[in-house]
Amino acid sequence: MRTLLITLLLLASNLRFASGQQYQVNSPDGNIQIDITAGPDIAFSVNYRNEAILNPSGISISIDKTTPDVWKVRRIRRRTVEQDIHPVIREKSKTIRDHFNEITIEFRNHILLTFRAYNNGVAYRWETQMPDSIEILDETVHFAFHQNDSSLYPLESSFYSHNERLYKHFAIHEISRDSLASLPVLVTHDGIKMLISEADLYNYPGMWLTGNSGTGLTATFPPYPAEERLVRDRDRRVIRTENFIAYTEGNRTFPWRVIMIERNDAGLLVNQLVYQLSRETEEDFSWVRPGKVSWDWWNALNLYQVDFRSGINTETYKYYIDFAARYGLEYIILDEGWSPTTDITVCIEDINMPELLSYAAEKNVGMILWVLWTSLDNQMEAALDLYQRWGIKGIKVDFMQRDDQVAVNFYERTAREAAERKLIVDFHGSFKPTGMERMYPNVLTREGVYGLEQSKWDNTRSIAPEHNVTLPFIRNAVGPMDYTPGAMLNAQSRSWAPFNSRPMSLGTRCHQLAMYIVFTSPLQMLCDAPSNYYREPECMEFLSIVPVVWDQSVALEGKAGDYVVVARKALSGDWYVGAMTDWTARDLQIDFWFLEEGDFRMDIWQDGVNADRVAVDYSRYTEIVNNDMKKTIDLAPGGGWVARIYRFP
Repeated sequence: MRTLLITLLLLASNLRFASGQQYQVNSPDGNIQIDITAGPDIAFSVNYRNEAILNPSGISISIDKTTPDVWKVRRIRRRTVEQDIHPVIREKSKTIRDHFNEITIEFRNHILLTFRAYNNGVAYRWETQMPDSIEILDETVHFAFHQNDSSLYPLESSFYSHNERLYKHFAIHEISRDSLASLPVLVTHDGIKMLISEADLYNYPGMWLTGNSGTGLTATFPPYPAEERLVRDRDRRVIRTENFIAYTEGNRTFPWRVIMIERNDAGLLVNQLVYQLSRETEEDFSWVRPGKVSWDWWNALNLYQVDFRSGINTETYKYYIDFAARYGLEYIILDEGWSPTTDITVCIEDINMPELLSYAAEKNVGMILWVLWTSLDNQMEAALDLYQRWGIKGIKVDFMQRDDQVAVNFYERTAREAAERKLIVDFHGSFKPTGMERMYPNVLTREGVYGLEQSKWDNTRSIAPEHNVTLPFIRNAVGPMDYTPGAMLNAQSRSWAPFNSRPMSLGTRCHQLAMYIVFTSPLQMLCDAPSNYYREPECMEFLSIVPVVWDQSVALEGKAGDYVVVARKALSGDWYVGAMTDWTARDLQIDFWFLEEGDFRMDIWQDGVNADRVAVDYSRYTEIVNNDMKKTIDLAPGGGWVARIYRFP
């Protein structure tokens, strides 16, 4: 009876949308087709290779100064764009091919609707051409997937969230109206992958999803805050809301609704649609310096074999600076504790900031300061001016936990003000990336991910290899991800336990090393204590040279939640290959077809023969390789494999 009801609802929906004017736009390769119905309602559907992967899906936007329920078309515009994008910061590649067909439908109510069809996805967005400010009462998006399509769905409890979630398996019909999810969400139809997210999010709330009684997924948005209350130093809660989601200028474009479409999981590893759909900068950001960071917080500043008391003090951070300088790391972070959380213009007495900054400058190591967003919001100009005078290189902004319009505007204000002072930014406690790094390349990374920090206290063993090999296909597919890898204390599940002050990771040592190739972030952490890294010179041989930006990325193989293999080319011309698996031991074959002609030396770090019992076990050796070769690699449960491939005389 339930199946019959859903079928009848879909038929009724199709009949309702069939009465309007029909338009179509295809991807350049012809594999993707978008069918659009306009008036009296608006809907679109998507076919991939003549198979319906998205049924007619209703969309609308409700504005206080117009009547959007009467959609009368004034005119149609079409265009084709084929160009190369050259990212300022090469997160995955130095060049992105941007090729799409586009249709813009202009309605008589001064609202426009644009659809784009790419070879690897579709997107649409609204635009208004009204002279005065407007209230967006709501935006309707209903993704009408097939009821038995599967999903990886990050369940949330409310809009107030760090967006740090696991991806749960659900059939579409199992997702209820009260099952809230942050983005991105992955849906699979007959093996075809559809990753839902958004791009170019400015001056507007973020999009979330819920179920829709078995017929698909429906968008929902945090309302505009009417009243906020500071609950504690880091929690500014919305306690009363308006009856609209955004108050904005009337002449503007709105965020893109994006569906990446790939025939297989591996394609998601190199899909960059969110970046492509975002506005680009016209400013000079050549001063931005990507790099690796020695991070103090995860390891609780627990150093050993030193002649000083470790903690939040000058001597400890000099030790971190020495470590960074020895291994060529670009930055260290002073995380929470360097200042009172409510006054980020004051340094605690145990830190001599002028001495520390002078010492760091001598060693060519930049310093990044952690700040609470509430304090930064209150003290932005004074704090950032001070940091610029000090010679600070960047800020790590934490605990926003919101993406209503007010919070989204804080992100842009921070990015803009930081850029004016040549400061890089790392957003923690944040929502997912929406392409801001194209407009503000100083925003190098952000959290919004259930990352390694959770291993300090999460006794559910959730920060596990299965989760780690899910992230590249979903969260990392939409932008940089500050997962904070690099644990040197590694364990198989049976020998792991959470320790806040001396944490360890689940999975093998090489599983952690592979994250530096598989996970993309132009600001990449080394989370463990320098004292632990000093004991691991062979691992530091790799960590000191692995890049954080790339000229080219090649997705070799992968399946979300199971395994992943990626090859990336460094600016130097060297290639790096990273492989990771879930708790299943695997033999994977790597084909080196991507190499140029000739012989290369390949330095390898792989799981040791006892890594299934002792996760820190690994071996390091060198081989000769060329582009005619294939190699079978052995991954332990929770394992990994990394290689650096380079020319030799």
